[in-house]
Amino acid sequence: MKLHLISFKTCPFVQRAVITLNQKNVEHEITFIDLADPPEWFLELSPLAKVPVLKVDEEVLFESAVINEYLDEITGGELQPKEPLQRAKNRAWIEFASNMLGNSYMMKTATDQAGYEKYRDQLISQLRRVENRLGDSDWFNGDDFSLADTAFAPLFMHNSVADYAFSVIDPATMPKVDAWSKRLLALPAVQNSVVPEFEQLYLAAIEKADSYSWQQYAA
Repeated sequence: MKLHLISFKTCPFVQRAVITLNQKNVEHEITFIDLADPPEWFLELSPLAKVPVLKVDEEVLFESAVINEYLDEITGGELQPKEPLQRAKNRAWIEFASNMLGNSYMMKTATDQAGYEKYRDQLISQLRRVENRLGDSDWFNGDDFSLADTAFAPLFMHNSVADYAFSVIDPATMPKVDAWSKRLLALPAVQNSVVPEFEQLYLAAIEKADSYSWQQYAA
């Protein structure tokens, strides 16, 4: 079986799949594309014209949550709870994390203060909800690392870029989120899930948007 992941270098949703592949030491190939100018072959593969796309031999999967479940299932399935209700709840929190990634992106690229504050406040409210959900163990589900952890890790990776300027995690009011994010960012599977130039590319994208957050960062 040949696994070929189609990626964009700063996409947090692709990063989820790469974390899972790294965590499970799965052999794979990655091709990077420019989403601003996608090649025709990619548009033919991806029904939504988005990444990630995973080619499994000649078959195609899209959507990060689907790809991650598939990758886990073909390699033992230990990153998902065995009990159906808990597994379903994890899927719901993974979708919640996707919404948070959207708010993070909108916050970073908002062109005025009102837009920035709107999405920042939504993101902080969501982080507080996650704080209330987390227990006292290392990972989202307690002692067992799971796909829920891989879903949130890209949010923390993006948040860590120039964290003195952009961070929305307050260690005083979100100690569990703060500790969890640091544990995730310390994992080799997470550290190696982005390209070496990730931080420069991420900051360049914020600058290109001429966003309010970039104006504050550059001041």
